[in-house]
Amino acid sequence: MSVTVDLDHRPPLSFYLSVGLVAGSIIALQIGIMRVFSVGSWAHFGSLVVSLAMFGFGLTSAVMCVGKSWFERHWIGSVKGALLAFGPLMVVCNLAAQQVPFNAIFLISDPMQKWRLFANFVLYFLPFLAGALYLGVIFLKAQKTFNRVYFADLVGSGLCGLTVLLAMYAWRPDDLIMAPLLLWLAGGILWFVALGDRRGTVAIVVVAILSAAVHHLAPQVLSVPKLAVSDYKGVSYARKFPDAKRVYERASPFGYIEVYSSSYLHFAPGQSDNAAFNLKKMPSNAYLGLYIDSEGPAGIIKDLPADETAYFKYLPMYYPYLLKKDPKTFVVQFGGGISTAVALKSGSSQVTVAEGNPALLTAFREDRFLRDFTGDILNNPKVNVIDYDGRLYVAHTKNRYDVIDLSLADSAGLSSPGGFSIVEKYSYSREAMSAYMRALTPGGVLSVTLWNKEEPPKSVLKLYATMAAAARDVDGGKDIAQKFYVVSSYLSTATVLYKRDGFTSAEIELLNAHTKAMSFDEIYYPGFKVDTADLKQILQDYRDQFFFAGHAHDPTAPAETEPNDKPPPGATTEGAPGATEAKADGPPPAPVVPATVLGRLAWHYLINGGWQQVADQYVFDTRILTNHQPYFAAYIKVPDLLKFTDRLELVQDEWGYLLLWATLGIATVFALTLVLFPVVFGWRTIFSRYPGKAGTMLYFLCLGLGYIIVEVGMISHFILALSNATVSASVLITGMLVFSGIGSFFSERYLDRARSFMPKVFLAIFAILATYAFTIDYALDWIGTLPYALRILLCLLIVFPPAFLMGFPMPTAMTLLGRLGKDHMFLWAWGINGCFSVIGAALVPIVATSFGLPAVVLVGAFAYLIALPAFFSVIMPLQPQATGGARSAVA
Repeated sequence: MSVTVDLDHRPPLSFYLSVGLVAGSIIALQIGIMRVFSVGSWAHFGSLVVSLAMFGFGLTSAVMCVGKSWFERHWIGSVKGALLAFGPLMVVCNLAAQQVPFNAIFLISDPMQKWRLFANFVLYFLPFLAGALYLGVIFLKAQKTFNRVYFADLVGSGLCGLTVLLAMYAWRPDDLIMAPLLLWLAGGILWFVALGDRRGTVAIVVVAILSAAVHHLAPQVLSVPKLAVSDYKGVSYARKFPDAKRVYERASPFGYIEVYSSSYLHFAPGQSDNAAFNLKKMPSNAYLGLYIDSEGPAGIIKDLPADETAYFKYLPMYYPYLLKKDPKTFVVQFGGGISTAVALKSGSSQVTVAEGNPALLTAFREDRFLRDFTGDILNNPKVNVIDYDGRLYVAHTKNRYDVIDLSLADSAGLSSPGGFSIVEKYSYSREAMSAYMRALTPGGVLSVTLWNKEEPPKSVLKLYATMAAAARDVDGGKDIAQKFYVVSSYLSTATVLYKRDGFTSAEIELLNAHTKAMSFDEIYYPGFKVDTADLKQILQDYRDQFFFAGHAHDPTAPAETEPNDKPPPGATTEGAPGATEAKADGPPPAPVVPATVLGRLAWHYLINGGWQQVADQYVFDTRILTNHQPYFAAYIKVPDLLKFTDRLELVQDEWGYLLLWATLGIATVFALTLVLFPVVFGWRTIFSRYPGKAGTMLYFLCLGLGYIIVEVGMISHFILALSNATVSASVLITGMLVFSGIGSFFSERYLDRARSFMPKVFLAIFAILATYAFTIDYALDWIGTLPYALRILLCLLIVFPPAFLMGFPMPTAMTLLGRLGKDHMFLWAWGINGCFSVIGAALVPIVATSFGLPAVVLVGAFAYLIALPAFFSVIMPLQPQATGGARSAVA
C-alpha cells in the first residue's frame, strides 16, 4: 500500500534524504567510472564517458518537456521504475563495458575500435539516464519548492562524493562500484518509506542483493574480468612475466599502488650502454616495478652492496656528484627512490627527500618487504623526509643545498600508449625551477633529468626553454651562458645541470670527460659552438615529415649522399666542439641525428636570443611550463589541428589532446540537438505563451557553462596544494556542491525581491572569481606546506565564498519559472543547464592548455556576468490573456 506525497507542501524528511542519497550515488558513479578508466585505460577517456551523465539529464529534460502531461499522470510509476533500474544498470553496464576492450592506439587502423568506443558510451549512458529520470520527475513535481529539493540534491551529492573518497581505502578500483550501489540502496529505501510502499522497499532490497551478487559472482562463473586493464598499460607487461610476483598492493585516493618483482624487470633509467662493457659485475634482480593506477614502471632499486655501487656512475643523475663531494642534497620527488639511492651511494652527507603522495611514503616506511629490499632507505639516519611537494618545500625553506635533484619524476616516460594525458606537472614549471635555483648554495648544482623518447623532440624543448627562463628570473636577466651544462641520450633521457655561480673550465673539462666515457651526446656547455646554417633545413624537414604534400621526408632516416655532397643538416663544422673529420685510417664520422642537432640549436638561441622565432617555426608547440600552463602535452598548434585529421597515425602521443577537441565537438553537437529538440516540437505551441524564451535559454546556458568551468578549472588549481588530482577533485566537488546547496537553501528568502537582489549576486560572483583567477595560486602554494587535514580544511574555506553565491542563480530561476506557471520552460531550462555543462567540461582543458588556468576561471566569471541581464527574461510573467488572468510579476 502506498500513500500520496505532496512534494510542494512539506514532504517528509525521508524524501529529502532520498533525493540527496540518489543524487550522491550519481556523483559516486561518476567518480567510480573515472577510477575504473584511470586504472584500466586512461583518465581522459573516463572524463569523456562521465560527461554522458550530463547528457542523461539533457535527454531526460527534452523527453519530459515534450511528454510533460504523461509524466505528470504517471510520476510515481516513473520514479519507481527509474529507481529499481538504476542500481542493476550501474553494475551490469560497468561489467559489460569491461568485456568490450577499447584501445586508442588502434583507433585509426582498426575500424572496430570506433564501435567499441561507441559501445562503452552507450553502456555507461544507461545508468545515468535512469538516475536523471528519477531526479527529473522529482523536480517536475516539486517546482514551487525547488530551492529545498535542489539543496538536498547538491548537499547530498557533495557529501556522498566525499564518502567515495573514503571508500577508496576500503575497496580496490574493481570493487568501487559498491559505493554508489549502497548509496542508491539507501536512497531507494528512503523513497519507498516516504511513500509507505512496503512492496517497493522489499523489491529494491532484493534487486540490490542480486546486483551485488552479479558484480561479485558473475566474473568468477563466466571467467571475465571485473576491471579489464589495457594490454598496453605498464602493469599488463609485468603481470605476463613468467616469474612475476606482486609483492605489495594498496588502494587509496592517492592511487592504486602495485609493486611487482621479476627477473625480467631491467629498469635502467637513462643508463649508459657502456655499463655492460666496463662494469665487472652488473647488479642482478636489482629492481622492483612500481605501478600507480597501472602506469609504470617506476623503478625501486635494491640496496646495492659496495662492490656494485659503481653501477650508479652510469646513470645520468650521477652528474652533479662529479663536482660536489659530501654534498647536502635535496631530492625533489622520491618516486621509486632511485635518486635518493644515488645521492646516498655517491657520498651525500645529508639527503632531504620530498614526496607528495602519502601512500608511497606509507609503503616504503611500513611494508617489511620494501624496507628490506631498499635497505630501509627512508629510515636511513642521513635521510630527512618532507611529506609534501618538493617544489613547495624549497619555495618556503631557508635551507640551502649543494645538490638539488629532479630526475625522472614520472614513470618510464611522459607518454601513455594512448596519448599524453592533460595532466598538471607543477614540479617542472618556471616558478618551480626558479625556487630550486634559489635554494642552491653559492656553488650548488641543480640537476634535472627528463625522459627524451620523442622524435621529433617535444617535452625536452619545453624543459630547455623553461629552465632558461627560470635562470634569467633568478639572475635578474643577466647572461646565463656559464650556468648550464646539458647532455642527452637519443630516445632515452636528457639531463640539464644548472650551477648557481657558473661552471669553471676545470669543471667543464671533467664533465666532458665523463660524457665521452658514457657515450652521451653533448648538447650545451659554456663555450659550445654550433653551426646555425642548417636550422632552416631541419625545421623544414620536421614540418615536411607531417605536412609534405608528396612523399614525406623522414629526418631520422639514414642520409643517402655522395662523397662530394654537402654535409647533412646539423653536421658540425671544423673547429666546433664535437666535430669529426673523416680520415683514411680512422673511424667514420658519427651519424648526425637531427633531434640532437636541434637540441644544440635550441640552447644556442636560448642563450644568445632568438629562440621565440625558432619556436614559432617549429612544427610543435614548445611554450614554457608555468603554474598557469603546467602541461607536457598539447604540442599540436591549434592552427594545425585540421591538418592532422587525415594523418592521426603520425601523432599517437597527442591523441589525448586531440580527443579533447573531439569531445568538445561531439558534446556541442549533442547538446545543441537535445536543447533544440523541444524547440522544434514546441516553439510555436508549447512555448508560444512564454515571453523571453531566448533570454531564458541564454541564462541557463551561462549557468551550465559557468558552474562546471569554475568547478573543473579550480580542481587543477587546487592540485597546487593537495598534490593529487583525485583528492583535489573530490574536495572541490564536495565543497562546491555542499556550499552551493547551502546557497540554494538560503536563496528562498530572497525570492520576493529577486529582481533587485540577484544582480548583486552576479556581480559578487564575477568579482570573486576574477580575483581568484590571478591570486589563488599564492594562497595555495602556502597551504600546500601544511599538514594534509589542514590543507583540505583551508581549501574548503577558499571554495566557500564563490560556491555559496553560485548556489543562488539556478534554484532562484527554476523556482520562479515554476511559480510563474512556465512548466515546460522549467523542464527545458534544466536540460539546457545539463547539456552546456558537458560543453563546459570539455572546454576547460582546451582553454587551460591554450591560454592558462586563470583564463579558465575568467571564462566562468564572464559567464555569470552575461547571465545577469538574461535573468530579467526569466522572470517575465506570462501574458494575462494566455493564462486567463494576470499573474503578479516578480518584485
